[in-house]
Amino acid sequence: MEQNKILSLLGLAARGRNLASGEFQTVNAVRNGTARLVIIAEDASANTRKLFTDKCGFYDVPVYVYGTKEELGHSIGKDIRSSVAILNAGLAESIMKYLKTETAGNGGR
Repeated sequence: MEQNKILSLLGLAARGRNLASGEFQTVNAVRNGTARLVIIAEDASANTRKLFTDKCGFYDVPVYVYGTKEELGHSIGKDIRSSVAILNAGLAESIMKYLKTETAGNGGR
């Protein structure tokens, strides 16, 4: 149930143009201060995880590891995606609420 809620909120963000996806767009959103939350796929490469963990740490953006590349991409109507950035503060808060209960202490900062 929780997983479907998170993925459907990502879809909602994508439809409302409140989401950046793919490595390049996600990094840009973090750098330019528009990212409110970054989600990295569980099956993303170690380099990708390190890149976003470091960038988000530096720019003080919450980051979570959640779902597979296929699930993230499918939820936003795209091909596989290893990272997404939520640009809307309200949506980011809602998604984080579900992520916190889902990951219960093993993700996020």
